[in-house]
Amino acid sequence: MTKPTRPGPFRWLLYALGRGLPPRNREWVLYDVTTRTWVLRHLLRATVQLAPVAVLLYLLMPGSSGVRIGAVLGGLALGYFYSLAYMYETTENRAMKAGYPRGTARELRDRRTAVVRDEQARRYAEQYRTLPPGS
Repeated sequence: MTKPTRPGPFRWLLYALGRGLPPRNREWVLYDVTTRTWVLRHLLRATVQLAPVAVLLYLLMPGSSGVRIGAVLGGLALGYFYSLAYMYETTENRAMKAGYPRGTARELRDRRTAVVRDEQARRYAEQYRTLPPGS
């Protein structure tokens, strides 16, 4: 497997806003939506999408600064809620835009998680499920 080609800052910004990447970044997209930190990466992309709207709302909404901050924070909470609720579908769609079949990202994440879970179960069994000496 070749090393994934990371997009430049401008292309990443467009990618974070929902645009697809060129074929040379195909492997990086799959890495992005399946790596150990994929949830944090998803939240970062959501922040990039929500930040401009939050700033505009704060600047253009009439009222005291406390009211504006409260409204913006409420909107951000709702935005993050929906972003997390549709996180799996969103990452799957990003992988599909890169040319992978539906289910590829989920399958790869599940496989990696199973390896970690099996290793944790093995270490647990070694530490807590062995009989003490002299038993």
